[in-house]
Amino acid sequence: MLRSSQPLTGPNRKRCREDEVLLGTVLDEGERGFIIDTRSAQAAKQARMTGGGTEPKSSYPQWRRLHRPLERGRPLQESFIKLVEACNDTSANMDRWLSRLESCRWLSHVKAALSTACLAAQCMDREEASVLVHGAEGTDTTLLVTALAQVILDPSCRTLVGFQGLLEREWIEAGHPFHLRCARSAYSHARLKQEAPLFLLFLDCVWQLSRQFPFSLEFSERLLLTLFDNAYASAYGTFLCNNEKERCLCKVKENTHSLWAWLNQPGEKTKYLNPLYSHNTLVIWPSVEPQSIQLWQGLFFRWIRSSQYVDEAWAEIQRLVEG
Repeated sequence: MLRSSQPLTGPNRKRCREDEVLLGTVLDEGERGFIIDTRSAQAAKQARMTGGGTEPKSSYPQWRRLHRPLERGRPLQESFIKLVEACNDTSANMDRWLSRLESCRWLSHVKAALSTACLAAQCMDREEASVLVHGAEGTDTTLLVTALAQVILDPSCRTLVGFQGLLEREWIEAGHPFHLRCARSAYSHARLKQEAPLFLLFLDCVWQLSRQFPFSLEFSERLLLTLFDNAYASAYGTFLCNNEKERCLCKVKENTHSLWAWLNQPGEKTKYLNPLYSHNTLVIWPSVEPQSIQLWQGLFFRWIRSSQYVDEAWAEIQRLVEG
């Protein structure tokens, strides 16, 4: 699996021989690969006017391009805001609640992300083909798809340590702009252009996987909630800045503590483990049917509904497993 930003073909359809050679070396003679573009065909076409574009079939004959548009930026942030507002409206009756849940379209974004990740995983697992994923800059929806596909395919990414490595590799080192995307919460009245809960969408998709495969992920929902909290407000430096260059300039590693070092302390680590975990070497294929995608209540209802009984139930499960 490969990831990148969009090719800079521009309106004149410029070629980049180095890119063509690079992708050509990935495939042996007679093999084919898939390029999954997380923009619509129309959006990719429009990107040419500002210098971007797509890989022309004539220059990449062994690669087949598939468009699977995923929302990012303002539409995704507005969806998040509408969902939080709906969840906090405790006066709404059933019809109004269901209507608001549907109109915010958050679960549609979850379904689309999982579907695209499954497509990438299927190309690799069932077609035994190489896959290149990209959007515009390659630091948002691209990372969402590649990270989810690895959780689906690779059992090592479903362990606590492996998942941390995945986040470090696919989100932090790959340059997801956490500072811009997570500058404010859904409760903010400001509507900044750069904000978008892409990382939250990823965590929600992982939660869907954990719910559908309760024995296959070594970590629990508590880890996902902790990661969400630390992406937006943290005492640690792990999610600071927008890329590695900024982190080096700010000397983040020298001046802050790592979230991973704290999570991996023996006294802390056990809090984030799934007591039902059983190592599963198989690929986990999630269902993306409407009835299979559920609202992440542990996150979106956490401020209006006590989790006491759920916490007590998990504590009892932990006690029984250890006993």
